[in-house]
Amino acid sequence: MKETATVKIFLAQGDPASVRTAEISNWTGKAIAGPRSQLELVLKREEAGKPGIYFLTGVNPETGRQRVYIGEAEAVRSRIKSHLDRDFWKTIIIFISKDENLTKAHIKYLEGKLIAMAKEADRCELENTNASGSHLPESEAADMDVFLAKVEQLLSVLGQDFLKLHIQATAEPVTSDLMHCTIKNVRATGKLSDNGFIVTRGSEAVLTERPSVKKYPYPSMMRSQLIADGVLIRKQDKFLFAKDYEFSSPSAAASVVQGGQANGLRQWKNGAGVSLKELEQKELEQHYPEEKKFNG
Repeated sequence: MKETATVKIFLAQGDPASVRTAEISNWTGKAIAGPRSQLELVLKREEAGKPGIYFLTGVNPETGRQRVYIGEAEAVRSRIKSHLDRDFWKTIIIFISKDENLTKAHIKYLEGKLIAMAKEADRCELENTNASGSHLPESEAADMDVFLAKVEQLLSVLGQDFLKLHIQATAEPVTSDLMHCTIKNVRATGKLSDNGFIVTRGSEAVLTERPSVKKYPYPSMMRSQLIADGVLIRKQDKFLFAKDYEFSSPSAAASVVQGGQANGLRQWKNGAGVSLKELEQKELEQHYPEEKKFNG
């Protein structure tokens, strides 16, 4: 279990989608985030002139996947100006130390670690995959690893989960936790996760997509990406999941399995044929019986 934390977010313009800062109590670090449309407001802040690490995030229009640039600079403001010709990024997030104890070696170490973490998580495309990195004395490396853990926490708070590892299904999952999605001769198995829904390795997906993908293309786009990434492989008249894969929701998972839009809360069922929607309703009624009485 990760360490608990109290986070303070300040909306510099009063708008949650505008420039904002984020801090964790009893931590010397600080994050500054904002949209590219307000880059001037971000860069004119005092923090932007300090040593730090930064993230430029957006979407690759060709693949639909999140794309991220991870960098470091002794004066972040000056370095960002060299990235104006990159048109993929729409958001900037900067991390600095409030007590100004980050050296060039520290930020190079952080950059190298962050790029490695992003590669391992495999949730985004990296604009830059090589980092010079830096070797630090053991005690300083330990301090920077603590800094990294806080950065990861605040990135999630700021809506960026590209460092978060996909939760792997256990080698021997509890049978009662498993859900199944079936259609024709296809059967997929999965389970809920904190970030969405995991479809387990060996699960099947239909080969032919539904006509509805012409109007609602998301399932088709997602399947194409999974095929390109080697997650879905063809085997005779169906696709197989070559590895566990975590989707953003049960519906996203069911749509890929069934080749078209699907309501995952209804399509995923346990061994007794009870859907996710029914299971959630029963759990709520069990713990909050007064709600059932009120709604009934």
